[in-house]
Amino acid sequence: MFESLSDRFNGIFTKLRGKGRLNEADVDAALREVRLALLEADVNVSVAKSLQARIRERALGVEISKSLTPGQQVIKIVHEELITTLGTDVARLNSSSTPPLTILMVGLQGSGKTTSAGKLALHLRKQGKRPMLVAADLQRPAAIDQLETLGRQIDVPVYAERATKPERLVKAAMKEAKRLGNDVVIIDTAGRLQIDKDLMNELADVRKASSPNEVLLVVDAMTGQDAVNVAKGFLEYTDVTGIVLSKLDGDARGGAAISVREVTDRPIKFAGLGESLHEFEPFYPDRMASRILGMGDVLTLIEKAETAWDEQEAQAMADKLRTASFTLEDFLSQFQQLKKMGPLDGLLAMIPGASSALRDVQVSDKDLGRVEAIIRSMTPKERQNPKSIDGSRKRRIAAGSGTTPQEVNGLLKQFGETQKMMKMMAGGRGVPGIPGLGGLMPGRKGKR
Repeated sequence: MFESLSDRFNGIFTKLRGKGRLNEADVDAALREVRLALLEADVNVSVAKSLQARIRERALGVEISKSLTPGQQVIKIVHEELITTLGTDVARLNSSSTPPLTILMVGLQGSGKTTSAGKLALHLRKQGKRPMLVAADLQRPAAIDQLETLGRQIDVPVYAERATKPERLVKAAMKEAKRLGNDVVIIDTAGRLQIDKDLMNELADVRKASSPNEVLLVVDAMTGQDAVNVAKGFLEYTDVTGIVLSKLDGDARGGAAISVREVTDRPIKFAGLGESLHEFEPFYPDRMASRILGMGDVLTLIEKAETAWDEQEAQAMADKLRTASFTLEDFLSQFQQLKKMGPLDGLLAMIPGASSALRDVQVSDKDLGRVEAIIRSMTPKERQNPKSIDGSRKRRIAAGSGTTPQEVNGLLKQFGETQKMMKMMAGGRGVPGIPGLGGLMPGRKGKR
């Protein structure tokens, strides 16, 4: 989402780094470009103006005059003030003195509210909680079906009654959750195409029946300024405790993500980063600021790797790498583990400098799928001994994988070069886990 904005910031910062000293004119010129970049990204005008003013005040102060590298110092100030705009601290869910913790999910139709409810349930289940989903959106019958499907996928119970009123359903669901011992209740409420009196009256009834600890407003990050306006509209009628940004993986300009916290004075608590139910995480302002400025997000990358790789498997794979006994079977296993971490372009964006360094390198999830198809078209013996693959076998593998013999040959050549490198580095450290994607090494699990 932030690729265009990151590119603009990178250009601005490159100019700043090239200057040995900065005067007021240099700072003002850079800040004009910063403000223009923010406005082009659909950042709220007042937010862009406030951010620019804070940066200017600090950039023209003693911090810069005493700095040996003024350009770097300005970049540091921009980073810190962007974090302030996004929310200085990580906003955790409120606690409940008596279980269950009750979370009300609100938002307009199409914002990703129902999917976000399922993602949040899975996120909490991974933390050892026992969530229950409540299908209180009785205006849209498909919403109940959707939530029940999500519940089956993530192994979370869904309470639903179709022929009743939302407030009665919620009261019954709360009783059932206490009976079953569920310590979290996530209520998916009705949405509308726009904020209206009927919607707000229904939300008020559901809120009264559930006495929620959290009211999370789901806003579509791809709608830009409209997302900010929706958030302000809900705040006029109900006490929202936090924001969930959905569809942050989209190709929109990203202004809503930067604007919504400062405009609403409500923390962003979670972000949906993809279509998969696993692509949902707490919102870290400092990490998001680093991504926006093209500085990467190594901590999130490490956490994704730790989730995707089993510790014993990771150690076994590291041993194979060190002893140069890495086979195409292991190669396939590594690609499958990598896919669990999310879209490849999103992972590369978390590596500092990768976005600019790999700008002309076309690597996509389709490439990974093509490699996987080629390896799966091989027999187990061929995976163990690639040297046995002659011309006729290459043609058979290509036909089975929907590729060409040249692509099969290219993969085998790449794998052969990787094996040679492993033999040279056997017993050493820092061996890459994925050939061609150095740094994503499975043997480093748990180290920071």
